[in-house]
Amino acid sequence: MSSFFYITKMPASKTLTKLPIGIQTFADLRENGYLYVDKTEYIYRLVSLGKSFFLSRPRRFGKSLLVSTMQALFLGKKELFKGLWIAKHWDFKQKFPVIKLDWSAVRRTSPEDAEPSLQGFLKRIATDYKIKLTEKTAADQFGELLESIHKKTGKQVVLLIDEYDMPILDNLETPQAEPMRDYLQNFYKIIKSSDEHLRFIFLTGVTRFSKVALFSGLNSPLDITIDNRFSTICGYTQDELEKNFKQHIKVIAEEGGVSVATALERIKFWYNGFSWDGINPVYNPYSTLILFTQKMFRGYWFSSGSPTFLIEQIKKRNDVALVLEPVTLTLSNSDNFNIAHIDTAQLMFQTGYLSIKSVQKNAFGTTDTYTLGVSNEEVRVALIEYLTGLYANAQISNTLALREQMTTALQNGDASSLEIFMRKMFADIPYKLYQKKEAYYHSLFLLWLNLLGFKVQGEVNTNLGSIDAVWELGKQVIVAELKYSTKLKAKTLLKNAMAQIKKNRYYEKYEKGSKTVSLLGIGFSGKEKDLACKIL
Repeated sequence: MSSFFYITKMPASKTLTKLPIGIQTFADLRENGYLYVDKTEYIYRLVSLGKSFFLSRPRRFGKSLLVSTMQALFLGKKELFKGLWIAKHWDFKQKFPVIKLDWSAVRRTSPEDAEPSLQGFLKRIATDYKIKLTEKTAADQFGELLESIHKKTGKQVVLLIDEYDMPILDNLETPQAEPMRDYLQNFYKIIKSSDEHLRFIFLTGVTRFSKVALFSGLNSPLDITIDNRFSTICGYTQDELEKNFKQHIKVIAEEGGVSVATALERIKFWYNGFSWDGINPVYNPYSTLILFTQKMFRGYWFSSGSPTFLIEQIKKRNDVALVLEPVTLTLSNSDNFNIAHIDTAQLMFQTGYLSIKSVQKNAFGTTDTYTLGVSNEEVRVALIEYLTGLYANAQISNTLALREQMTTALQNGDASSLEIFMRKMFADIPYKLYQKKEAYYHSLFLLWLNLLGFKVQGEVNTNLGSIDAVWELGKQVIVAELKYSTKLKAKTLLKNAMAQIKKNRYYEKYEKGSKTVSLLGIGFSGKEKDLACKIL
């Protein structure tokens, strides 16, 4: 398996709609003829539904463009919406003052750094309305500004806050995370006390921090993150992809020498699958746009800036099973995020690496259960490659050839050849990365097999124990056990691994079918930095 798929033919000469790569301003996009996937009906529904809303979506998922579209709509810029759904449903004569707070434009390394920067932002808005702010702190100036604009214009203010949690997320690995949380809580509480001056409130972010820690400062915004009415408000649905990118898809098909249907299947396999309701999957806009520009299948979204904090946490807690197998969460532990106690599965869901694959409704109307899985092939391949490199500090190249060689060795019972492949994974781990924990090597083993394209199940429970790994090769089932120790030799550990498989009869679970069962034992000695394998 390879994470790259190259187009083989030269591009055809076509006039294609310009793709809005890196453009987050609605006016810029519309005035300069860029492709826009119409999401205005969702905005209309939202505004008709209530007053205060919160939406969580991962980075590079169109949140900023959504906020910019709302800004243009409330300002009554009718010309920008020509031909869009909302043009026939919105009263553009009703115009409102809009405050759009984008934290990417404010310094945020600490409260002391943020305060003067935020005051400067508020004063610039005040100047536009010919208002002089007299309060001393940014929080008080914020309240003063909302009240003054309302009184001066006679209209309530529309408040749009993009990436409300950015000052916290940027500091998760520093001592400033909690001080920034407290600073934001003090600032956002002004929204609650200024309710009479506000017409509409919309906040976006990556995470929903604990209500008692931050959201208590807000006036209970309706969280539409996993509301199925708005599950596709960001991202492209399959229908939107095929309708808006029809010519781009044809180019991918022509240049790849395949049919449009085949091209669509591959695009869907790689980039579809992000879901917040388990029913309506969407494509990540960033990856989709880059694909149609670069015409190569690879992990664009992941490589655009995956948080090192998340990856390091997966390694630190040895949570690689979350990458390889489904995990369940309940609503009570999936909709809040606590700085002091970060749950890896929750973090991976809120940052987009895991998506809702299904929802188990509770018949009694209490907490639902959500099954989460890796969002799509782009995310799966990139995570496994990144984590494998992080665990072993090495890149395993030519994965397709290694897969074929390993398959042949397993099918032929060739333990000597298999040991060579295992050494590629274990023997070259730098000394500083060695850990004296068997679980570490179990995880690396599973990651390596998945990187090679094998669909592996880890920690498979039986009535007598837990199998380290099981996977299928055609008509063959491989049952594997790995033993690690810093005291014993590799051959002794290998004997122990095979003895455990036989004693607990791990093979019995798979003998009833039509497939043959092969037993794989692996012993890795931390003392000798040596490895031994056996296949039966």
